[in-house]
Amino acid sequence: MRSTASYLRVIAFLFIAYLLIEFTIESGEESAFMVEPLSWLIMGMVLLFIVAIEISLEALRSILFRSLKPDAQERYLQAERIKKEQRFKWIKNMYLKLLDSKPVEEEGEIVLDHDYDGIKELDNNLPPWWVYSFYATIIFGVIYLVRFHVLNDYTQVEEYETEVAEAKIAIEKYKKTAKDLVDINTVTLLTDAADIKAGKAVFTANCVACHKADGGGGIGPNLTDEYWILGGGIKNVFRTVSEGGRDGKGMVAWKQTLKPVEMAQVSSYIITLGGTTPAEPKEAQGELWVDPDAPKKETPKEEENIEIVSDSTSVASK
Repeated sequence: MRSTASYLRVIAFLFIAYLLIEFTIESGEESAFMVEPLSWLIMGMVLLFIVAIEISLEALRSILFRSLKPDAQERYLQAERIKKEQRFKWIKNMYLKLLDSKPVEEEGEIVLDHDYDGIKELDNNLPPWWVYSFYATIIFGVIYLVRFHVLNDYTQVEEYETEVAEAKIAIEKYKKTAKDLVDINTVTLLTDAADIKAGKAVFTANCVACHKADGGGGIGPNLTDEYWILGGGIKNVFRTVSEGGRDGKGMVAWKQTLKPVEMAQVSSYIITLGGTTPAEPKEAQGELWVDPDAPKKETPKEEENIEIVSDSTSVASK
């Protein structure tokens, strides 16, 4: 492995192996190398296998070279030198074409009469890439002028508003696929059936021992009534699930066990238990929770009963 081509082949095979591992092993949104440690072992074996092949090929090439006669070895080395010189010749030729300059041997043909203190000026052509780029900017300028100053296409304000609207759509789409970024400040009530189902699965696996399957409460409080020890609502429930209950006697913190999206899902499922009727409901604990963000209901004023008293007037005859 003494040539650049050998190292490039090793890198290429490793890259192909990486892609095959990523597409073969199902790991969801995360990398297969983060979910499945066996992937590192496979990659290491591929690396050793490729290096062994390259070393074997180099050893075979060396043996064959030494088996040649001296004149054959010289012809082989000469062919390799020519091959090496010609390898990147097309790049050099392309570079010279892009410059469009005269070789040093032909500079005498383009020397100008200007001479200052022995310094002479050459009349080289402008590089073609520069000339074509300049023409492209002129064409772009003309199109821009006609489009925005003659035909009055969209303004900068309209473009800004359009891009802001597109950015908001992109953010909402990103949030749907990056639910693990949720925290106590950004959590919202999930209403999608898939999220509620996932929250129920988390609740069944971790919470029924203390709250019962129907949320009626056992060791833990009743989750179906309107009374909460640490506050109701999605944000308070998420905080309780994440940070745990009261010190010394409350629920343990689940933030080390559950992912943020799982805590949001189970918190949303717990909210759906409100108002249901469990089989053996535990007595209410805590204080009555009233959502401060809920719209206030206007209570109709009771109509006052107005009693009309009519005085009877009697006329006495004398």
